[in-house]
Amino acid sequence: MHQEYKYLDIMKNILDNGKIHKNRTGVDTLRLLGETMKFDLREEFPLLTTKKVYWKGVVHELLWFISGSSNIDYLVKNNVHIWDANAKDFYEKRMIEWGNNVECGLICDKPKEGDLGPVYGCQWRNFNNQGFDQLSWAIDQIKNNPESRRIIVSAWNPLEIKDMALPPCHSFFQFNVDGDTLNCTMYQRSCDFFLGIPFNIASYSLLTCMVAHVCGLKPGTFWHVMNDVHLYVNHIQAIKEQLSREPYSFPKIKLNPEIKNIDDFKFEDIKLVEYKSHPSIKAQMAV
Repeated sequence: MHQEYKYLDIMKNILDNGKIHKNRTGVDTLRLLGETMKFDLREEFPLLTTKKVYWKGVVHELLWFISGSSNIDYLVKNNVHIWDANAKDFYEKRMIEWGNNVECGLICDKPKEGDLGPVYGCQWRNFNNQGFDQLSWAIDQIKNNPESRRIIVSAWNPLEIKDMALPPCHSFFQFNVDGDTLNCTMYQRSCDFFLGIPFNIASYSLLTCMVAHVCGLKPGTFWHVMNDVHLYVNHIQAIKEQLSREPYSFPKIKLNPEIKNIDDFKFEDIKLVEYKSHPSIKAQMAV
């Protein structure tokens, strides 16, 4: 069976059996709790085909995470605007806080436009702002301690969540080496199944391929473990349109063989091959 049906079947189950749930966005969701997907990365790449996935955004966002940046400048420079609304909302809130502090005579730095606080990349590369590079450590463990069951990278840092524009949805991931292959399991606390999850599947599958590449391994399996799995009620018509479509064959990924270090990857070093998809389906993101 085509691997994309793992995604489509869960989406149909949420649509048919999900319960209405209120949340911070003000837009109700249909929700289920506890779902898992497994994707085999050995022969194909799980970029969904029943709607066109924003591949440029997937790659640039992942490169941005890997860079450790907390500002959207890199994304905007590359015409990727998926974090713009979060950054704008965060900046406006911080400006109000800054103004109140100034009035109270407190000394504090003025917020900078585009900053998101210590989100994903900051935690991956400089956990808790204490200099610990989790991603480099994980790669070293894969190379030098491959039987370890502790190769985990966490974006969830309770001490700094209050300073983030958005607490991490994809909270942590774990690598496991099995012979000459690298497997990855990612835990996601909150899952916008229509808009966000196709992006997350592609992003962590790509990360697994990239880390395997620099470690001299083959990509194996990506496990996606999900807690609050939901569909926003204002997306229902778009969801039904996607469910009416038949998947095409998944594409393949080719990485520049000259790249030996995770920090050396650039957009042009990552090639998507033979991607055929149905047209994109637009929907409004809840912020």
